[in-house]
Order: sequence, then structure tokens, then C-alpha cells
Amino acid sequence: MGFPTLKTYGATPWKDSEKLECVMVVPENATTATFTFRAPSGAWFDYLPGQFMTLELPVPGGTVHRTYTISSSPSRPLSISLTVKAQAGSIGTRWMLDHLKPGMQIKAFGPAGIFSFAQHPAQKYLFISAGSGITPMMSMTTWLWDVGQEPDIAFVYAARKPSEILFRERLEHMANRVPGIALHFVVEELDPFRAWPGYRGRLNQIMLGLMASDYLDREVFCCGPEPFMQGVRDMLTALGYDMNRYHQESFQAPVHNEAEAPELDDTVPEEGAKAEIIFSVSGITAACTETDTVLGVAKAAGLNIPSGCTFGLCGTCKVKKTGGNVHMVHNGGISDEDIEDGYILACCSHPMGPVTVEV
Repeated sequence: MGFPTLKTYGATPWKDSEKLECVMVVPENATTATFTFRAPSGAWFDYLPGQFMTLELPVPGGTVHRTYTISSSPSRPLSISLTVKAQAGSIGTRWMLDHLKPGMQIKAFGPAGIFSFAQHPAQKYLFISAGSGITPMMSMTTWLWDVGQEPDIAFVYAARKPSEILFRERLEHMANRVPGIALHFVVEELDPFRAWPGYRGRLNQIMLGLMASDYLDREVFCCGPEPFMQGVRDMLTALGYDMNRYHQESFQAPVHNEAEAPELDDTVPEEGAKAEIIFSVSGITAACTETDTVLGVAKAAGLNIPSGCTFGLCGTCKVKKTGGNVHMVHNGGISDEDIEDGYILACCSHPMGPVTVEV
């Protein structure tokens, strides 16, 4: 299509009736790459930061359609970029990483979606993401940078290890030049022979308070695997955040319009709702409410459960639950294996109806 100039792209915005040409592939890590496309007709791209596109991919065995959030910004309309990460069992994304090269043309649909701060403007933002869920956050952050608007973004990103932090250099470039982009990275494990001065472990309430102490004043946008987003919702609810100001985009089912947006009907302790705790070893049954903690009810009943921090960090108050359900939002004081085996932290577990514990 020749050397692109603003005059070349002065025609009309791109419509999904024409294919896009892949013009650049940038490897991000072993399982992730950024694919940049241009329209052969010279059309330019008009979309909202945070929206997604759907690609028609000619994989072996038949065509598949896969949806990806746009990682570029509409402030740079001459091209459009998608950053894709192959998961276990990926078909379309794996084909892209192995076969999609510059010069090839792909049918695309969109852009679409309602996950954008253009729909919910605010003075201050809290972007929380994990894995390739960083892509819409990158688009929105780049937009604010490019339009010259002084941003106020607390940018929180969780990765498996430091070498898998996507867009780290680009984010640091922007953050080094404006005071309003505060970067906070948290990783689960370290790279060999590489020092890591940042947060380590699973994102929790304590980390969030340190990263953005004014989180109650910020509009929250979250994107990542569903278990990650569930954890974020649990944290914010427990911290008293106004969930009407919380917005998320799912890996599995991107939302095209408000009518498709799922209800986030999370189970949370309800003020005044009745519950009871059966302390099976002591033979005591105590009436309580869902907003009480197992530890608080035990103390009120004259029982001693050893405890320390009282906010789910130290793990001292771990007890075995043998019946019923609790709502537990901890800060790393218990492992997934212990939870699967029926253990809870008494200090941050709320009974959802009748619950039996070995105390």
C-alpha cells in the first residue's frame, strides 16, 4: 500500500467490510505477541479506548472467530494493534502466533464493546489487570498520554513473574514523564538471578491500600481471568467501595452493549441476615449475623481461637470448616490447598447461614 501519510489516510474510517493487512508482529514473550494491522484501502481507525475486535482465523479444521481487546489507542489512527496471549488449549491465538505474518490479510469485525472510560469519565482512575487483561488499560492510558491530558491513574498489574510484565518499558516511559501515572506491579514468582524490588504474591487488600490509598475516590476498571476479577470484586466490596463505579471486561465474553452486560450478583455478607456457627468440638451453637466473623462470634461465646493480625495475613486463626459456607476475603494467610481441604481463616470469614467449625 506504499508509504502511509496523513493524506493517504484522509479518506474514511475503516469499516469491517474489508480485510486488514498484518504489517508488523512484535513478540512480547514466549506466549504473547502484538499484531499491528492497516487497512489496504488506506482507511483510518476510529474506536473508543478499551474496545475489542473479532478476527476470522483460518485455522486447520475450519474457520474460527476470536475476540481480542485493542491494545493500541485511537489517538494513533493509522494502524490498529491487538496483543494476544496463548492459553492452554488455544486454537485461534496459537495459529496467530505460529502462522500470522506481515503481508497476510485477515477478515476483522468491529470495533465494539462498552468497556471504556469514555463511557464513565472521572477525574481519577484505578486500572487493575492481570495477564493480557492489560490491553484495554494500555489503550486508555496511551489515549490520555497522547491527547495531552494530565492523567491521574493508579495502574495495578499482576503477572506470573517480572519477565512476563507486558508493556513494562512503554508504561515506564510514560510514567517517568508525567506525575499522574503511578505504576504498581505484583508478581507471583521471581525470575532466576534477577532482583525484584516490587510486590510479590497475590494481589490483596493490603497491597491495594498501599498502591492507591485513595481507591474509594477512583473509578475502577478491571480486566483479567474471572478468578482474578472475582478476587478484586471481593476486595473492593469488603473495603466498602461503591461497586456502581466498578467496571470489568471478561476474557470469555466481551460485552457488545449495555443489554449484554451481566449482572455482577456476587455473594456478600448481608447486614442483619441471620446465621449461626456450630463449634463442634466445644458443643456450643451461637446465633449471629452474616456480617459477624467466625473469630468474633467465637470470642463472644467464650471460646479461644488463637489469632494475630485479624485481617487475613498471618494465618494464625486457621480452623477447619466441616459444614456450611463462609465468605472469606483474606490477604494471603491461607493457601489454595488449605481452602480446598476445608480450612478457613476465622478472622476474615463470615458465615453465610449455618456453619460448622472444629473449635
